[in-house]
Parts: sequence; structure tokens; C-alpha cells
Amino acid sequence: MPQYRRARIPNSIIFITCVTYQRQPLFQNPDNIQLLRNALAQTKEERPFTIMAAVILPDHLHFLWKLPEPDCNYSARVGRMKVLFTRAVRGDAEIPQNLSASRRKHRERDVWQRRFWERSLCDQQEINHYLDYIHYNPVKHGLVACPHAWEYSSFSRYVTQGKYSEDWACQCQGCASKIPDFSDIINYVGE
Repeated sequence: MPQYRRARIPNSIIFITCVTYQRQPLFQNPDNIQLLRNALAQTKEERPFTIMAAVILPDHLHFLWKLPEPDCNYSARVGRMKVLFTRAVRGDAEIPQNLSASRRKHRERDVWQRRFWERSLCDQQEINHYLDYIHYNPVKHGLVACPHAWEYSSFSRYVTQGKYSEDWACQCQGCASKIPDFSDIINYVGE
């Protein structure tokens, strides 16, 4: 079995992608989004970190996280978030028999893909590029025409802080804003 090694760079910003099992659209349901928020809040309470940016799409999530120094164990936080959300959604019900033998052996449910994608970001230009990727993601997936139209994103917070204009990458009401190019990071985002 391969040994996955994750970079643990103190004081870095971590870009994270988590995908649902078989791309189930679990987050089309607002109740599940609230359960995810609750799981994140509990995880942050147990092991503090800052969510710098986030977007929740129907079948996957993207985050930028900042961990307190010298702690760089984001894997434990992702794992805890997944466990708490899974318990909230599935409760104590038995693991379905239609799952693979490997999933049953490891007591995994049918909620998340087994692993997650991550990338440590060390300079501000790279952080800004991934921040743009997160906020443009609902448009990329055809869910909305403009980042400001997606409710489950940190985009509006960044607009309020003056870091984005309301019409950034906007295509609605006759706008023809420049569409960001993410071809340089497409292999690192986990889609």
C-alpha cells in the first residue's frame, strides 16, 4: 500500500479540497451545510485554526486554512471535520453492505472520498491565486454566472473587506469581466 506523505510547513496557508463519496451532491441540502458548519466549529474549538476562505459546492469543498504556530497538523483537523459531519449525517446506522470490502473493513461510510487534496502556500501571490480559484469555483462549475451569486462562499466577506469588488469576474447584467486563468494550478486542486 502506498505511503502518502503530506507537506507540513509551519506558518503556511493550506489549500484543501474535500470531495464527497462518488460525488454525491450532499451539500445541495442546506441542512447538510449547517451540519458541516457545526462540524467545522467543533473542530476549530478542539484544535484551533483560522478559515481564511471557503466555498461549499454540492459535491466538494475548498478551503484556505491557517494553523497556529508551531502546529501544522491539518490532516487531523480534516479527519475530525469529516468524522463529525459523517456522524451528524449518518448517525450510528450500520455501514451499508453495498460498500466495498475495504470501506467496510476500515469502517468508512458513504459520505467522503477516502483522501483529500492539499497544498501548502507560502507566498502572497500564490495565496491570492488560490483565493481567486476558491471564489470563482461556483462559476467554473456552472452553478452561477458570478461569484457574488453563490451563497456558500467567503466571497462576500472579502468584498466587505475591500479585497474584491462586487463585480469581480462577474458575467451578469451585461458585464464582461475578465475570467481568471487557473491552468497553472489545475493539477493541484483535486477536481
